[in-house]
Amino acid sequence: MSPKNKKDNGDIITRIIVVNSENVLPSDVSMKIYHSKADVTVKESCFGIMVKGSRRSVEKVVDEVVSMDPNHIFVKDRGFSPGDERRCRAVRGGGPRPGFHFLREEINILPFISKGLEAYEKGLPSPKGFKEKNKLKASKLKELIESE
Repeated sequence: MSPKNKKDNGDIITRIIVVNSENVLPSDVSMKIYHSKADVTVKESCFGIMVKGSRRSVEKVVDEVVSMDPNHIFVKDRGFSPGDERRCRAVRGGGPRPGFHFLREEINILPFISKGLEAYEKGLPSPKGFKEKNKLKASKLKELIESE
């Protein structure tokens, strides 16, 4: 590990940035990261941009990127570095990587999350038919258990 990384407690992390915006393109995000001159590794994929580096550097870059369009740029921790052989399709012999289908489903719901965030910022009421979930009281739980 290089001395520079030791200053950052040696935490090397990877985050994936997913863009769901009409105003910001994935290429805009990549260029923002490249222009930041941060000491990070950037890999563009079909789902987003992976950023690997010291925790401090990655978090700084991610904060800058998210500020471009906070309700439409999403960030997720990634447990593996870009090119990690355990995830790399070229090494594994092709096919979808583990976690691909789940990530695809997460990305499919991002437009709904964006709309919800925008409505929340505007102070709009919850949609009709939406019911707040209340915590189950301990007495009710005990009653349910005893009824079985």
